[in-house]
Amino acid sequence: MRLVFAGTPEFARVALDALLAAGHDIPLVLTQPDRPAGRGLKLTPSPVKQAALAAGIAVAQPRSLRLDGRYPDEAAQARDQLRQAVPDVMVVAAYGLILPAWTLALPPRGCLNIHASLLPRWRGAAPIQRAIEAGDARTGVTIMQMDEGLDTGDMLLEREVPIGPDDTAAQLHDALAAAGGEAIVAALQALQAGGLAPRPQPADGVTYAAKLDKAEAALDCSQPAALLARRVRAFNPVPGATVRLPGLADPVKVWRAQALDQAVAEPAGTVLRAAADGIDLATGEGVLRLLELQKAGGKRQPVDVFVRGWQPAG
Repeated sequence: MRLVFAGTPEFARVALDALLAAGHDIPLVLTQPDRPAGRGLKLTPSPVKQAALAAGIAVAQPRSLRLDGRYPDEAAQARDQLRQAVPDVMVVAAYGLILPAWTLALPPRGCLNIHASLLPRWRGAAPIQRAIEAGDARTGVTIMQMDEGLDTGDMLLEREVPIGPDDTAAQLHDALAAAGGEAIVAALQALQAGGLAPRPQPADGVTYAAKLDKAEAALDCSQPAALLARRVRAFNPVPGATVRLPGLADPVKVWRAQALDQAVAEPAGTVLRAAADGIDLATGEGVLRLLELQKAGGKRQPVDVFVRGWQPAG
């Protein structure tokens, strides 16, 4: 089919590569403007832009698609480019811009979104992280017919992905990206054959995956250890979970931790022990064992290495 693709991060890049490998004609890609990155804050193209340019595809990077918004000239130029591309359908994956009504109505077969959850659970910006944080045993991808709501469109196809007990957001992201690439190729094949039946999302079970906030990085040890261990996994690698340890001025980043079902009488946040197999912190319920840490400005270290350079006071 003739497609326009809209996406920005690595998750979307995987889908773009899958569509190209399947032989679809993609004359135009939409992606976010280049952003500063790295220590030098050099303007860096998105993973999707890099893949599109490598494939010889034209790229548009409007700051908005709203014709009545802050950048109407950029939106109008993007509209002209979309019209000239004459797509059968538009595929969207983690694009980062709201699609106004004119965009949704432009392709004859509408706009299909690759969403990283089993809708209606975890609509919104951070479905991967919130699924881990909540302790879900499974998630997946949903190919959805987009409408003007927030991830409210009809479901077309789903692929389930289990969440392992030690999966981090980075690991689950990669599994879901691969599932999303496979699912959108299957969905377009079924669409061409007339075999896709839209299904409205059920009213029950709707949850919202709020955007990640840097303030969430600081672990609150008054909460249960099981929740804190899930947050370490959910926030790996971004925004990263942190704790404060005695003797260190700056918070320490926690890359791996596990919850221990042990009764504790000490105040939350107390260091119960520091040994080669873990640093144990008292929490509101149980013990959080820290297994891999990183001091501010330092490197990631397994806990046996970390404790050799640090011991709690007293």
